[in-house]
Amino acid sequence: MKILRIEAIGLPLFKEKLDITFYAQQRVSEENKSILYSVSETPPLYLNTANAFIGINASGKTSILKAFELAASLLRGESLNHIASRNLIGGSEHAIFRTCFLSNDNHIFCLETAITSRLSRLGEYIYTIADEKIWKKNLNSVKSKKYLTDFSDMQPVAIRQKDERYLPDDVSFIIGHNKETGDSLDLLSLMTYTNMNILPFSEDIPLDAVRYLDSTIENLYFEKDGEKLLIHLKFWNTEEIIINNAAKLEQYLSSGTIKGIMTFSMLKDVLCSGGYLLIDEIENHFNKEIVMTILRFFLDSSLNKKGGILVFTTHYPEILDEYERNDSIYIVRNRNGITAKNLSQILHRNDIRKSDAYQSGFLEGTTPQYEAYIKLKESVSKGGY
Repeated sequence: MKILRIEAIGLPLFKEKLDITFYAQQRVSEENKSILYSVSETPPLYLNTANAFIGINASGKTSILKAFELAASLLRGESLNHIASRNLIGGSEHAIFRTCFLSNDNHIFCLETAITSRLSRLGEYIYTIADEKIWKKNLNSVKSKKYLTDFSDMQPVAIRQKDERYLPDDVSFIIGHNKETGDSLDLLSLMTYTNMNILPFSEDIPLDAVRYLDSTIENLYFEKDGEKLLIHLKFWNTEEIIINNAAKLEQYLSSGTIKGIMTFSMLKDVLCSGGYLLIDEIENHFNKEIVMTILRFFLDSSLNKKGGILVFTTHYPEILDEYERNDSIYIVRNRNGITAKNLSQILHRNDIRKSDAYQSGFLEGTTPQYEAYIKLKESVSKGGY
């Protein structure tokens, strides 16, 4: 299963409909094919494997990742009321997620899920799927990329029944499709660990990744002693250290090394499965070269053979200069509501340096407002900060 497009309507924080496309919208040259993942030759269809959302602080980047996580989790058949990012829906009376995906059997599906909310006695929102439909068409029937995810003139092939006896009212009926076709979606997320660095797993870590992050480490591995977990850590020319609590690794390793271990471990899993990896603030705890290494692994089709997809946010425009194309970059702004616009719709040439366009103010709303800067400067000069 590969996600082609996600639309979200009725989310309180957003100014307008959120519309994110994951397939290549610009023309694909022979040179570009090495950084894209081909899912079909006839008709030609390529996926962007490293999708960036860039914006200033409080622009809404994390909210967009949450919207992706919600849509993907619904596709996986997860309970809506147990999805961590469900709070994005807030108290919306009618939120709609419309997710188009390519199935294993080369059909394009569109799942439309309408969600309602109600307040519980404890003051928490409880979410219910009020209505759901699914459309289907053969990829080979699509004559133009323009109509790839257009189902406007088609009738749904399935509609959720109101009296469904065995399906919880917060679980998508896509689980029936997944069981029938064998479709699945592997989703790994580092969103919880943006500002927290504790290893969430106990499997051995690739030593090459550990040494890339910290060349002073000779060895690092896990050992299970009954119900206890022991972590063996050895630096070159020193005695081995044995730790019985993952949190204690912070005493010996930098936060960047710990986050890097998590990131490269998940990256390896996603490249092997062809799944999805979500990273909020990809530059957090990393230097620029480590970030570029992560991007290059996803953008290298000879390495990323199963089409693993990276979806990340960042504050730093320099990262975008690693991209040869504009259609996998979204500019996120928050002006009385969050918006996300594809860079290919703003910057029509790929040869313009993206970081320069971003920092120059050419892309309106991508730099802190000048008036706010002047007021802050005045406050600092008066000793009021």
